[in-house]
Amino acid sequence: MILPAVLLVLSSLLHSAIAGPHARLKSPKKWSKKPGLVEILSATANSTFSAVVSAPKPNIFLSLSNDEAAAVISFLHNQTELNLTANAVAGPWDNAIEVVDLVQPNKTDALAYLDNGGPIPARYAMARIAFGATEKPYLQEFMVGPLPISKTSTYESLDWPTTSGSSKIRNYNADDDLLTQWNLDVTASVADIVLDLLNGTATGSDDDDFDIWGIDPLWMEEIDGAQRVIVWNTYWRFPSEEDAVFDGETLLPQGLFFKSDITGRDSSKWRLLGWLYGDIFYSTTEEFRKAWKSPGFVKYELNLPGEWIGTDQTGDFFPADNIAPPVAVQPNGLSGQRFAVDEAQKYVEWMDFSFYITFTRDTGLRLFDIKYRGERIIYELGLQEAIANYAGNDPVQSGTSYMDSFYGFGPYAFELVPGYDCPTYSHFLNSTFHAAELSTTHRNNICLFESDPGYLMQRHSSSNYLALTKNIVFTLRSVSTVGNYDYNFDYVFALDGSIETVVRASGYIQSAYYAKNNNYGYRVHDALSGSMHDHVLNWKVDIDVLGTANSFVEHKIVPVDVKYPWANQTRSTMQLQRVRIENEANARLSWPQNGGAMFLVENSDKPNKYGEPRGYKIAPSRGGAGMYLTIQDSPNLLKSVGFAKHALSITKQKDTEVRAAHANNDYDPGHPIIDFDQFFNDENLNQTDIVVWINLGMHHVPHTGDMPNTVFTTAQSAFIISPHNYLLNDASRTSRQMVRIDYNSTGVQLVKEFGGKMASGVVNITALQPNFHTYEGDVATRKFPYDRESFLVEIVAYSCR
Repeated sequence: MILPAVLLVLSSLLHSAIAGPHARLKSPKKWSKKPGLVEILSATANSTFSAVVSAPKPNIFLSLSNDEAAAVISFLHNQTELNLTANAVAGPWDNAIEVVDLVQPNKTDALAYLDNGGPIPARYAMARIAFGATEKPYLQEFMVGPLPISKTSTYESLDWPTTSGSSKIRNYNADDDLLTQWNLDVTASVADIVLDLLNGTATGSDDDDFDIWGIDPLWMEEIDGAQRVIVWNTYWRFPSEEDAVFDGETLLPQGLFFKSDITGRDSSKWRLLGWLYGDIFYSTTEEFRKAWKSPGFVKYELNLPGEWIGTDQTGDFFPADNIAPPVAVQPNGLSGQRFAVDEAQKYVEWMDFSFYITFTRDTGLRLFDIKYRGERIIYELGLQEAIANYAGNDPVQSGTSYMDSFYGFGPYAFELVPGYDCPTYSHFLNSTFHAAELSTTHRNNICLFESDPGYLMQRHSSSNYLALTKNIVFTLRSVSTVGNYDYNFDYVFALDGSIETVVRASGYIQSAYYAKNNNYGYRVHDALSGSMHDHVLNWKVDIDVLGTANSFVEHKIVPVDVKYPWANQTRSTMQLQRVRIENEANARLSWPQNGGAMFLVENSDKPNKYGEPRGYKIAPSRGGAGMYLTIQDSPNLLKSVGFAKHALSITKQKDTEVRAAHANNDYDPGHPIIDFDQFFNDENLNQTDIVVWINLGMHHVPHTGDMPNTVFTTAQSAFIISPHNYLLNDASRTSRQMVRIDYNSTGVQLVKEFGGKMASGVVNITALQPNFHTYEGDVATRKFPYDRESFLVEIVAYSCR
């Protein structure tokens, strides 16, 4: 056999460059080789793999079907005491269904079914209803079921997963139409000032220059001994007509603010409380007008739209950028897929992993019953909440603390673009959510794919051999565009048994007007300042290591001075200290300085053969893992932010402590439905079922590189969980995608490939090019009144496009 030239070169270079297995060994070991022996070894590949699999059991976490949602909505409309109006025609003084979703089964019932042959948990729906037909409007959630709807189905207030004792919460801003008109009326009273200072109008007409909006959430402020509902608003210029395709409105604040008391539902009793311009507060319109007319009044530079807000290509091209870049391909096309999916049950298997998928309106993609080598390692993995907490010299930036589950990650998880969002060979799934009595299906908004991350899983070389293992990862991805930010969520599975959770942020920043804001951000355009803010996104990680009896342990690497019997004097060294987090009183943590500790979830009752408890390690893996809020006592978030005050927290698992936050907390943050702080009751965490709540995010101080959009490169954060004394060796040794090359001075003696041969053949790259004109987005189907036949016709037509 003729040796490939590349291997001969490799052999020559390594032989001359490497002295032995360790540079400091004076007499490195040598292995005898028979000169001239060349043998190619391989294993027989599995040719029977199928990319279609049947879930071992029905997915009890699966989102509501269209028929289930329709039946729930119809059932509730038949409950006359609810006095419901069809959402399509409901006004602010009506009662209407806002969201219908699945009530996730209790873990106790789920494990009895999944593990012990118990009955399948009864299926229930959650219905979120806005009650507007009252002077004190509120929202309330109900549990409806069991499903399918029958004569035995009932509904009741969904109170048991709350800390407040009730799923009801007041809505202090039920009259959006009145507030919009109020803002326009206030503006009309100073139209000449607005035109002079901002060079535009806001009258409610189609040719307006400004949008008017402000703080989120609303403030509760005591005025004259009474609690009042307060809103600060400001003016945001619409992009110019030629740039209208770009939604860069959050780059166009105008620097004029007004404060209103909007307590109650009678807008005739609302009051204007003052104006702010140039860091000067005017308590009345008359005072503001008088100052404006005065000779010394300072007018600030206008923040105007233009090409700078657009995201299209600009400037000189990169050299050679007209040449197509490298592209990843999947050998043998779809038939080369190396993972299996049950599309109906949303169940996935890849290598040693399996898991179920679900999708919710509030938090989007969630994973359940994640197993590794047949053993459950994570019961639940999913986003809980995403906070963007701003700071600035003006009241709108200072008063903005978004809780994004209020808006929902499900409604904005739009269709993904092959070749950009995901590789062209990805396996795509649809998802459906049910809101405003519509069932909306996002087409191809979840993608699953294998990829080469660009570095090896393992390598080692000596003067005698070279061992290499490919690093192939499996990724589950979705992207949600909540307002101005695009959040990319990845769940990445690795051959060594690790799972990485990644979030990246792009999109437009919410910016501040430049005047007097230099302590809160950089000036990033002519009259624009970046608005500093914290992103904190919380994940629930319900880890089960060899059962539900687990402990949380900190293994500290600490400096010590030790007098050894073999040493003449005390030596400075380091040791490993094992500290168990015994109860919830000590279970709110930060990542250790200098990486000087490891956090583990272990099963102390099930050690490996060497006596070490088997477990999984949790660690930050990129960016701002372990984020927590800079502002610990936020006047905006109040009692709704307990999960965001520490990098990670550990609680005893309870069926009633389902979520770290609630989508409706935004309505009244001082009296939230779920207050995470109340999860901590000093309960014992020793060998019990525990849940880890982990924060990701970033301290974001926007700079000119965020113009026009923040980029994923630096705006990313992740944590990884990985086996720790869980297995007896590196699990990736199971992979066939490795090679060992034995060689000596005469050349390569042996190439061992283990069946993991390189891809071969011809790939039609042209056929892989995506057709961007097929992008459709979603399908929405009216649920009340519900016509199933029309829905089926629509879905058939949709699927045939």
